[in-house]
Amino acid sequence: MKRKMALAAVLLSALLAQAQYRSAVWSPDNGDGTYTNPVINADYSDPDVCVGASGEDYYMTASSFQCVPGLPVLHSKDLVNWEIINYALTELYEGDEVLVEHFKTPRHGEGVWAPSIRYHNGEYYIYWGDPDFGVYMVKTKDPAGKWEKPVCVIKGTGYIDTTPLWDEDGRCYLVNGWANSRSKFASVLTVRELSADGTRPIGQPVIVFDGNGTENRTCEGPKFYKRDGWYWIMCPAGGVPTGFQLAMRSKSPFGPYEHKIVLEQGKSPVNGPHQGGWVHTKYGEDWFLHFQDKEAYGRVVHLQPVDWTTGWPVMGKKGEPVTTYKKPKSSSSTIVNPVESDEFNSPVVGKQWEWHANYDEKYGMPTAFGTFRIYTYKLSQGWKNFWEVPNLLLQKTPADQFVVTAKMRFTSKADGQFGGLIMMGLDYSALVVKRVGEEFQLVQMTCKAADKGKQQTEDVIATLKPTAKDEITYKPGIHEDIYLRLSVADSKLHFAYSMNGKKFTDCGTEFQMKEGKWIGAKFGFVSAETDAKADRGWVEADWIRVTK
Repeated sequence: MKRKMALAAVLLSALLAQAQYRSAVWSPDNGDGTYTNPVINADYSDPDVCVGASGEDYYMTASSFQCVPGLPVLHSKDLVNWEIINYALTELYEGDEVLVEHFKTPRHGEGVWAPSIRYHNGEYYIYWGDPDFGVYMVKTKDPAGKWEKPVCVIKGTGYIDTTPLWDEDGRCYLVNGWANSRSKFASVLTVRELSADGTRPIGQPVIVFDGNGTENRTCEGPKFYKRDGWYWIMCPAGGVPTGFQLAMRSKSPFGPYEHKIVLEQGKSPVNGPHQGGWVHTKYGEDWFLHFQDKEAYGRVVHLQPVDWTTGWPVMGKKGEPVTTYKKPKSSSSTIVNPVESDEFNSPVVGKQWEWHANYDEKYGMPTAFGTFRIYTYKLSQGWKNFWEVPNLLLQKTPADQFVVTAKMRFTSKADGQFGGLIMMGLDYSALVVKRVGEEFQLVQMTCKAADKGKQQTEDVIATLKPTAKDEITYKPGIHEDIYLRLSVADSKLHFAYSMNGKKFTDCGTEFQMKEGKWIGAKFGFVSAETDAKADRGWVEADWIRVTK
């Protein structure tokens, strides 16, 4: 009995630690009633936020594109301290066999674009536009629980950046932008009426704003609100890296709308401050969450106060982003950040991790041994780089400067199998253990313009004797126990390795990180091989830790 109680105490302690994870590399809460932007220094692009049923809970979602699980759901009590609590999509797109199969191949930059999250009549809704397949919606009564299967609200191409608005009379309207890459027009916003349950269109789209030929080019990412009898659309314009935030209002959902710039860089260091969500809190305060494009690091999340005294939502300090500011009023004083490190002691995948395509159990899975196993992916004949690999287990970069150390064992069943750490983007670099004969090589694999089909290069760093060999004669494996490390500063990456976890040797060449297709660079594990007939090898990840 004592043993069971002790075990229960350990498990409870682990759960509490997980629930209040504090990052060693970026925490925006200054502990003195103020915060420092960004409130999430990671790639949660196109963020949107809503106030939950209690009025004390805030929920955020963001673009996830082809990454799976998709539609991250984050929770906060004060708009500053955030944690990942769930994903609304277990795969792309559950319930549609054709699309589930389609997204089993990495479809870089496709999938979930610029979602919106809303609370309406006791349920939480997320809408998004998939530019290749249409407008989708998922809903739930509990954001931390199971979300229903996605519903295709409007089938077609070109639809992006969708937000619903339920009016006081129960009618539902939808605003959206358009992807020029699919529709061959853009910089316009359209509004149409949906059925009261938000599942189908019952009206035709109306162009309510046109940014073509003006400084408001690339207007997109609209969010729809109602306040004091006015219909409000808030949207970015002027382009992702250098644009600004517009607010527009009308007495009719179908316009015409007058508009003003309510947030722009000005003299601040925050470029392109725009595209996000406005919330009005139970304490009578107004806040706006938006992203800043930081290239290789992705689009990180900032929080701005909103002042309505002029009748317009002027954001930040007189329309310019704040760096440090007083925290929103809240009953909570808990400091918590999105989880990064992982001891792999849970029988489920940590919420910081995503695959590069719909999950297949042959990619890998947790074990009962306190590890996570990633099997070698069978590369195609004539492969050139990892752009085709779906079983990359990756997470977002958490800060401008950080160190990642992983303890792992690589088990090989055949020549040429390899596995290790990778920083993945349009360009990538990986430090892997590769089997060559009855030994291993430590190899840096690097590719520039992976998305263009360029051939990766391989630089051998060291030859390693196996740390263990199977003694059986039936399909024996050889094993390499090793610690791999990557260090990041100013978007530059350096590798190191150790055989004992104490003394690390710097190795390889410096790598300039590069963002992915609409996402920031991501780090994690790669495990692959070229032998189509061999039994798979695997990476056995014991732990991965993110530190200063």
